[in-house]
Amino acid sequence: MDDLRLGVVEARFADIVWAHAPIASGELVRLCGQELEWKKSTTYTVLRKLCDRGIFQNEGGVVSALLTRDAFYAAQSRRFVEQTFDGSLPAFLAAFTGGRALTDKEIAEIQQLIDAHKEG
Repeated sequence: MDDLRLGVVEARFADIVWAHAPIASGELVRLCGQELEWKKSTTYTVLRKLCDRGIFQNEGGVVSALLTRDAFYAAQSRRFVEQTFDGSLPAFLAAFTGGRALTDKEIAEIQQLIDAHKEG
């Protein structure tokens, strides 16, 4: 699962699959025709690409997710922090907040995350 990127159209397609999985491939074709105005061949081409990336699988005409939406975006976020901030979560948070003040609610939520993930 080296390629954790989704283009805009791939993300819309993935959201359809995640919202309906497991889904019969024929039903997926119908939904993509309706929501994305795709032909059957386009649906199967994009599905094959995302199956090859290890995000979905199409077995016996049933499409299911190998990664949940949350797991996919969590992995994508971890890779972004690794590549952009040399793996430093504090550096990412500093850049993300951009010097703006955090609300008390945001501080409490971040503190809860820190407490829940402390080592030892």
